[in-house]
Amino acid sequence: MKITRPKSLKELVVEELRMRIIDGRLNLGAGLSENALAAEMGISKTPVREALLQLKLEGLVEVQPQRGTYVFRLASEQVVMISELREILEVAAVAAAIARNPEALTARMTRIFEDMRVAFDANDTVAYRNLDGDYHQAIIDLCGNPYIHDAYSQIGFRIQALRSRLSHEALLNRLSIKDHREMLKLVKARDVQALQDLMRNHINHTKQSYLDVLEHRDFIAEEIAS
Repeated sequence: MKITRPKSLKELVVEELRMRIIDGRLNLGAGLSENALAAEMGISKTPVREALLQLKLEGLVEVQPQRGTYVFRLASEQVVMISELREILEVAAVAAAIARNPEALTARMTRIFEDMRVAFDANDTVAYRNLDGDYHQAIIDLCGNPYIHDAYSQIGFRIQALRSRLSHEALLNRLSIKDHREMLKLVKARDVQALQDLMRNHINHTKQSYLDVLEHRDFIAEEIAS
């Protein structure tokens, strides 16, 4: 029997801070104090510092010399570039996953979609957005290409953090569940071309939703400043 190694303090702090960023408890651009976080968690600063460095590698934290450490923020042009990379990777990954692991892909996406439907019907937006991330991650995990997987890991958590900022919008969630239902149908039918077209449209619509949120945020900031 294999013995599971207990998680280190650093790993526990990484998981806690990552989830706070993803689910919105920590706002984009929020300052992160090693001293305050260590005091709150009742630990020394060392695991907090190590955790922040790990989150920096994941793109969730920015370290600005002489200024401090902050939750990541994305300008409109960065959202566009991340969405472009996401489209390239997911469109390629779904074709590879269907070619290499069609049964496993169908089974995992079916299971996740059923849970998404339950969360959607219950208006459980937290569960829904997490499952939405799992749904797309399944495509990456089963594509059979570790280079695609590694490239996606550079943006995956940031996509999830942005996704969580949209999940309270009822209309967007209705469109989301519709797209994911259709994706599953096309996976079962092995219709790669139609599936890739749908995924491009889905990702581009999501990109526009992110941009709309940023524009609204900037408009509010200008109104407050005026």
